[in-house]
Amino acid sequence: MYHFPEAMSRRPKPIAPRRPALTRLAENLRRSRALVDRTRHHVRDRILFYSLLTAGVVVFVVAGWPFLRAHLQAIAILQQVSGKPVPAIVGSFVATPITTEDITLHVESGDVRARVYLPEEKDMRHPRAPALVVFHGVHHLGIDEPRLTSFAAAMASCGIRVLTPELPDIMDYHVGAASITTIGESTQWFAKRTGGPVGVMGLSFSGGLALIAAADPLYHPAFKFVFAVGSQDSMGRVVQYYRSGADERPDGTTELLPAHEYGPLVIVYEYVEEFVPRPDVAVIRAVLRAHLYEDKAAEAEAESKLNDAQQAEAKELMDGYSPKTRAMIAAASLKHTRDMDALSPGGSLAKLTTPVYLLHGEADNIIPSAETLWMASQLPSETLQAMLVSPVISHIDMDGKGVSMMDQWRLIHFFALVMHAVETPTGRKPWL
Repeated sequence: MYHFPEAMSRRPKPIAPRRPALTRLAENLRRSRALVDRTRHHVRDRILFYSLLTAGVVVFVVAGWPFLRAHLQAIAILQQVSGKPVPAIVGSFVATPITTEDITLHVESGDVRARVYLPEEKDMRHPRAPALVVFHGVHHLGIDEPRLTSFAAAMASCGIRVLTPELPDIMDYHVGAASITTIGESTQWFAKRTGGPVGVMGLSFSGGLALIAAADPLYHPAFKFVFAVGSQDSMGRVVQYYRSGADERPDGTTELLPAHEYGPLVIVYEYVEEFVPRPDVAVIRAVLRAHLYEDKAAEAEAESKLNDAQQAEAKELMDGYSPKTRAMIAAASLKHTRDMDALSPGGSLAKLTTPVYLLHGEADNIIPSAETLWMASQLPSETLQAMLVSPVISHIDMDGKGVSMMDQWRLIHFFALVMHAVETPTGRKPWL
C-alpha cells in the first residue's frame, strides 16, 4: 500500500472568514478616536505640567527677589563703608534720598542724644517700616564717628530707618552697666515709634551689652534681633587676653595674637585710681584720656604738667607689655570679677530667644574672634541665625588684604542675611 508522507497527512488550517468592510472601518474609527483621546490627554497634561512649572518659577522668583535684593544692597553698602566705588549695576539699590536729624530721646534714665537717618519718602511712624538701631563702639566721637555715620547713611539709603543713640560712658572708654540701660531704653523708644520690635546692631563692646539688654525681660519685647560685630562673650577673658595675647577657644585650642595697645590702655584708664597714688590720678588720667582721644596737642599739654615720677608712671601704664602694668591689670581683673561678669553676655545666652547674628574679624586684636566662637557655642541653635569669622575685616574695619573671592562672598552673604532680617517681621534668616 502506498503511504503518503507525514507532512502531507496533516489537514490544512481553516481560513478565517474575512470581516465585512463596515466592521473594519468601525474598528479603525474606534482606534483613531482612542489615539486622539490619548493625544489630547497627553497634550493637556504637558500644558498643565508646564503651566505649573512656570507658576512655580514665578513664585520662586517673587519669593526670592527680596533676598536677591538684599545681596545687591549688601554689596553696595559694604563698598560704601570701605570707601570703594559702588558698581553701577547695584548703585540703584542704595540711591534713596535720606534726611538726618539730631534728636533727644526722653527715656526713663534721662535724656539721650541721638541721630536719626530717614529715607525721605517714608514716615518713621509707619507700622510696616523696617528699622535698625546702631550702637557705636568705644570711641570718643560716638555717633559722629565717620565709619558709623557712613554706615548709617548707607543703610537709610536702602529704605531703612536708622537710629544711632549716644552712649556717654562708651564714648569716654568706660564699659559699664549704665550703657546696658541706655541700649535697652533707646531700643524701646524706637520700637514704640516704628510700631514694633526693631533690629539692634552693636559694635565692639556695645554688641555684648546689647545681648545682655535683649535677655532682660524689661527690654526683650523691643528687640527683633541682635547683630553683634566684634563683641565680647566674657569681659574677664578679654582682659586676660590683654595680658597674655592668648584667648582660648571653645574647642580647647588657643588663639595667639598680640593685643593692640588700645585694649589694655582702656582697662588702665578704667581703673587708673587703683594703679597710681591718689594725688597723681587726675593728671595721669588726663594724659591717658588725651592719648585715647588721639589728641596729640592735649596729650603734650597734659604731659607737660607731670613731674618726673608721674611721667615715669604714665609711660609705664601706656606700655601694655610692661610686666608691672600687666600685673596691675591682673589684680584689677580679679578684684572686679563680679563687675566684669555683669558686662559679659555669656551667662545669659543659653536662654536667649531673640535671633542673633554674630560677625567677627579674624585678625581682631582688640576683642579676639574666639569670643564670637564662645557666643556661638552657647546660643541655642534656633536663636543663632548666622555666625561668621572673616578675614575681610579686623575689629570693625573693612581693611582685610589679600582675601579670596570666596571670603568676600561669605561676608556679602552674611550681610544680606542681616539686611533680610531688618526687612522681615521675625528677624530670622530666610528659608531659601
